[in-house]
Amino acid sequence: MTRWPLPDPMSRALAQARQAARVGEVPVGAVIMRDGVVIAEAHNAPRGLSDPTAHAELLAIRRAAQVLGQERLEGCELWVTLEPCAMCAGAIAHARIARLYYGAPDPKGGAVEHGARVFEQAQCLHRPEVYAGIGEAEASELLRGFFRERR
Repeated sequence: MTRWPLPDPMSRALAQARQAARVGEVPVGAVIMRDGVVIAEAHNAPRGLSDPTAHAELLAIRRAAQVLGQERLEGCELWVTLEPCAMCAGAIAHARIARLYYGAPDPKGGAVEHGARVFEQAQCLHRPEVYAGIGEAEASELLRGFFRERR
């Protein structure tokens, strides 16, 4: 079986996730691209920043908005290693991100294909195109290894 190389943005998101693990954060990384150019990257940092909202997706969205000088990230793609939670899915909708690519599903805390399914709600004012499972094996192994070491 031939294994295809991961798209560069997901490889970068995984590198961010590995960095998060190195500093004791849950290994989740995110990258935002526009017109084929990376404009923001981040990893989880709730512990380091003493901020429960410092998820990789939110930090990347904040950085991308600053780079673009606007709150709407229309035409942007978000690549993240784990299915976004409800908080992050809400931010993705509010930022008007065009496409969401994520690696590992999150049956406990995810809100895209699990739980709240934010983008399927009538109240959701923007629905990105969603592509799941890109880099799933790598992202899942990072998470499993991180939590295994802590048990």
